[in-house]
Amino acid sequence: MDHIVEANTLLSGLGFESAGLATAHSIHNGLTALAETHAFYHGEKVAFGVLAGLQLADAAEDEVATVYSFCEQIGLPTTLADIGLGNASQGQLLEVAEKACAPNQPIHHEAGVITPERVLDAMLAADALGQERTLRTLRLSERSE
Repeated sequence: MDHIVEANTLLSGLGFESAGLATAHSIHNGLTALAETHAFYHGEKVAFGVLAGLQLADAAEDEVATVYSFCEQIGLPTTLADIGLGNASQGQLLEVAEKACAPNQPIHHEAGVITPERVLDAMLAADALGQERTLRTLRLSERSE
């Protein structure tokens, strides 16, 4: 068990030092601007940031589906509502995106020009897909009853 903890600590440090944080952690940092997210764990907000990052990077559909499935299986957030932002306004979410795009944020390690508007669109797309998958799962479970 000690080896697992040590390996996790090492890999976390290496990821941080080599700028492997990028979008997911920048979105986490942006989410801290909204009090509604303060009750949620760092990893929960980063998980949503990963999903938004996939949208920002225009990741392949099968890759996106794999990551959503993983999050769903272990109970990580896949929608804005899952991190307390189900009723957030467009203005609040733009505030998150602007903070995520501050000059000192690692989101700028991503390819291309990253703007708050693109980050907002990615967060909204990630949320929409998460909602769609949740509804599909509910419908399937209702049919099987």
